[in-house]
Amino acid sequence: MLESEYGDAIEPPPKPAAVLRRNFAETVLSSVATLGRALRIGAHAIAIGATDAARGRFQVRETLVQAWFLIRVTAVPSVLMAIPFGVIVSAQVGNIVTQLGADSMIGAAGGLGVIKQGAPMATAMLLGGAGAAAIAADLGARTVREEIDAMRVMGVDPVQRLVVPRIAAMMLVAPLLNILIVFVGIASGFAVAVTALEVTPGSYWQSFGSFTTPIDVWVSLIKATLFGFLVVIIACQRGLEAKGGPRGVADGVNAAVVMSVAAVVVLNTAITQVVTMFLPVRMA
Repeated sequence: MLESEYGDAIEPPPKPAAVLRRNFAETVLSSVATLGRALRIGAHAIAIGATDAARGRFQVRETLVQAWFLIRVTAVPSVLMAIPFGVIVSAQVGNIVTQLGADSMIGAAGGLGVIKQGAPMATAMLLGGAGAAAIAADLGARTVREEIDAMRVMGVDPVQRLVVPRIAAMMLVAPLLNILIVFVGIASGFAVAVTALEVTPGSYWQSFGSFTTPIDVWVSLIKATLFGFLVVIIACQRGLEAKGGPRGVADGVNAAVVMSVAAVVVLNTAITQVVTMFLPVRMA
């Protein structure tokens, strides 16, 4: 115990290792708590959406408006992302396969890489970057302007009015965006394989058709839909809990993007492991 010049006891400064452990623990616990609140909002929104659909009161118009907005902000970037992604996968896989003397397998390797991993992850990144930021900013601005509190005072459930249409729109757009990325990625990979790697078009499509099955496409679509659901509930949760004025809205948008991308990466790893256990031959 240290003493000051006046004889008072002074606590020694904490050790750097202890500070790092405390900060890491607080960050992990805070992230887990935030994800838990987001999942609770998602479960509540699903229950409300199912009830409204059964009673014929589902907000179809608002859902289509939100879906069109998501398409406008993600369609062109998805094409721009899919082209270089397909080129990179085809070039890298093609170089390895060529060294092994199996040029005819470039179509299967490149196509499956795009379908199983590339397209769902690219969809999640785009929706988490553009879609989640827009949703968190919109709901955050409404929250700091006290519109959400006013809706609760008037007896309107913000989850029913604002969250449910956005979740439905995201889950509608996610598989469509995934299909677009698959198509563009495979087409760009085919162009590189034929022009740069001197692979015949027939062998490319033959190997692609021999190893790709409908279940691969379905797994890709399901992954994209789950990623879209995870992204939108995190964005809605961060927007509804924004506070502190414009600075709070900006922090909420930043947190929504970072957390959605991190959560998608973890979920993709878990889904890949589960699919590998049940479909080991197809994943190989």
